[in-house]
Amino acid sequence: MSADPRTIETYAAKAGDYLRMTATTQPTASLQRFMALLPPSAKVLDIGCGPGTESALMRAAGLDPDPFDASAEMVALAQETYSLPARVASFDDITQQATYDGAWANFSLLHARRGDLPRHLHAIARALKPSGIFHIAMKTGEGEKRDTLGRFYTYISVTDLQSILHDTGLEPLHVDEDEGPGLAGKQEPFVTICARLQNDA
Repeated sequence: MSADPRTIETYAAKAGDYLRMTATTQPTASLQRFMALLPPSAKVLDIGCGPGTESALMRAAGLDPDPFDASAEMVALAQETYSLPARVASFDDITQQATYDGAWANFSLLHARRGDLPRHLHAIARALKPSGIFHIAMKTGEGEKRDTLGRFYTYISVTDLQSILHDTGLEPLHVDEDEGPGLAGKQEPFVTICARLQNDA
């Protein structure tokens, strides 16, 4: 597993805090938009599911989530809190072919190395069915660094992220920029992009 050990250790130690921070019964605007673009009973890969809140909301909406996370503690929370079929896996374990109607990577791929993003996104594109929907949220900026909790982050510009998505056959449908605090409490800018896989990708 290529996941950064210090990042995984932080999530293991803060799993309960993260569950309390993300627990909700109402989907965000981004999740609502994503789900609205999917067919009924869509199979969705939840990439870096954390404690499973978003997968639980997808299931409540009639979708079929397949959640995974590199943190065993997060997976245990998803299983115990929401009775989800979550599993321990990393970005490198995305090897499926044309399996999912959608893929959800909400502030998870920002923990991958910048140089690894293209291959991870190619793997996600391969895992999607034709015209599949992909959501990604990343912190915007430049470079790679750790936050005050020790988690590794890759920062990326909106233009660069759109370019990588285009190269994998994922064409953005919606691009939203905003800012907000994460687990570390620091206010930072981010982008959310909802894209569709082109049938000739």
